[in-house]
Amino acid sequence: MKAQLILENGMIFEGKAFGYLKETIGEVVFNTGMTGYQEILTDPSYYGQMVVMTYPLIGNYGINLEDMESSKSHVRALIVREKSDYPNNFRCELTLDGYLKSQKIIGLEGIDTRALTRVLRDHGTMRAIIAVRELTPSQIKLKIDAFNNQMAVSEVTTKESYVIEGNKTHIAVIDCGIKSNILRSFEARGCKLSVFPASAKPEEILAVNPDGIFLSNGPADPKDVPDTVATVKALIGKKPITAICLGHQLLCLALGGNTAKLKFGHHGCNHPVKDFITHRVYITSQNHNYYVETLPEGAVVTHTNMNDQTVEGMYFKDLNIYSVQFHPEACPGPTDTAHIFDEFITVMQGGKLNA
Repeated sequence: MKAQLILENGMIFEGKAFGYLKETIGEVVFNTGMTGYQEILTDPSYYGQMVVMTYPLIGNYGINLEDMESSKSHVRALIVREKSDYPNNFRCELTLDGYLKSQKIIGLEGIDTRALTRVLRDHGTMRAIIAVRELTPSQIKLKIDAFNNQMAVSEVTTKESYVIEGNKTHIAVIDCGIKSNILRSFEARGCKLSVFPASAKPEEILAVNPDGIFLSNGPADPKDVPDTVATVKALIGKKPITAICLGHQLLCLALGGNTAKLKFGHHGCNHPVKDFITHRVYITSQNHNYYVETLPEGAVVTHTNMNDQTVEGMYFKDLNIYSVQFHPEACPGPTDTAHIFDEFITVMQGGKLNA
């Protein structure tokens, strides 16, 4: 079936629909990873977004049921130059097309994804609609204008608290859309995890008497969850706190800093980051549209992005607070920064970083 991607600036890209054939609206972002489409599809941080893969052939190793980063897919659409209809991998259990059908998500192939990426780089992230029927200009505008992603965190957070047993550091996790591999990374280090919804109150979290508090990744604008920011603010000074991605931004706001939107975001598994603790450059996995614009008072910058110099990590010595913007758990991506989890645990146990 023919379909059109219609951007809010009026540009149209024509292609062929696959997956679940339905009209959809979302925010278009591009991801520069060559692999990892399955992890991208199931990353809650992509809630409400249409993901454009810049690598031209997607789906060549299929889908397996082990590598999911959450229980379902969260993207609004997957846009590719070409999908593979004949995946070849010993772990393959589903085709990309079959998986999207099962998740009721539309795919779009046959468009010039690199041209689309250049449009997004030049003009910034945009809302768009994928139409499978003819729409009038007024219908298009009405549908796109009606889209917003402000409730994203409430859609992807856990609905109820739960515990993952361990015999070492006890961590209270505020789930804003956490990836499974973050939990696995802490589990591998023997940590006990008490996982709370993003709406949890400070007293609920402190009642379990954790050694430290962890703020997870998640979708959308950190300013859309003021209640979570207020909770984080109330927890500062009570327990050591560490954070990733959206959690890093929430900490910034809670400590009096400010966040802002990037022009086209950081999405991919090949982003270079300078580490001022080890004095090395790492290749990192990233997925965010917002960044720390103004540092809170007392912040020590531990990491910066080598492409645009944005803040990728900060540390507060006196408060035992440490956060990073990138994803040390990867999936997809390199594991260059997996040691960050050991640093998180050091901070939660009252130790200090050499920053």
